[in-house]
Amino acid sequence: MATKRFKELKNLSKDELVTKIRETEAEMFQAKMKKTTGQLTDTASLWRFRKDVARMKTLQSIQKAAR
Repeated sequence: MATKRFKELKNLSKDELVTKIRETEAEMFQAKMKKTTGQLTDTASLWRFRKDVARMKTLQSIQKAAR
């Protein structure tokens, strides 16, 4: 499943990738706040958000190196 997400992210432009990173980081922040207050039921979502952000930042650095 991780490779599927990576392939989908590969097709994004630089601006779309930056926007997607910001959105995912905001979702991750909200999930962290819910976990702190005890409202988060799916704690694995935090792990997924972290991994997705790492994938996107890796793609971003690859794109910068390709310039």
